[in-house]
Amino acid sequence: MKIHAQALLFDNDGTLVSSLASVDRCWTRWAAEYGITAEEFARVELHGRPAVEIAADLLPADVVPEALARIEELEVEDVPNDGVHLLPGTRALLDALPADRWAVVTSATRRLAEARLDAVGILPKTLIAADDITRGKPDPEPYLLGARHLGVDPARCVVFEDAPAGLQAGRAAGMTTVALATTHQAHELSADLVVKDLSELSALVTAAGVEISVRD
Repeated sequence: MKIHAQALLFDNDGTLVSSLASVDRCWTRWAAEYGITAEEFARVELHGRPAVEIAADLLPADVVPEALARIEELEVEDVPNDGVHLLPGTRALLDALPADRWAVVTSATRRLAEARLDAVGILPKTLIAADDITRGKPDPEPYLLGARHLGVDPARCVVFEDAPAGLQAGRAAGMTTVALATTHQAHELSADLVVKDLSELSALVTAAGVEISVRD
């Protein structure tokens, strides 16, 4: 299978990098600090959503700003503690792409996203973070903003995601979707293409754009 596009839009956590251990450590500590029970926490969808929306689901509105600052602080401080590492295939795929043909579109805050990306040596020319949007995934706004920054028609973009909320956002934006089974089982993911991780894909840059292929 080959997918033709003019731009590639990548989620970060669970797509380019793994931060699951860090996320678990930090959010568990955060929940304990704010008196949130394990049962309450388990009912909230955590992965692929902005922290402000998660906090709003769990806490009174007047507490959310302080709680949001606290989880960002915890996660940024945890990055050097083996808090992030590259997922298979990330480096090879990104190295094959011109800087103006791809962007990172993450639900993390800019400060946290830049800390995690810097830790693994990824420096995107274009980064769309939670600070840049008013509605997070599964709303299409983040991916539409990414396409706008790259100057590409959304229909000519491919979204790479590991989370159902992100894949829903990509579909709603009218983009081709590629799901990575890094944090969810393949059968839980609805996309135009589902692969194990980025190591199963290769990219060929042409005058017309980028051709994504599944490795034999």
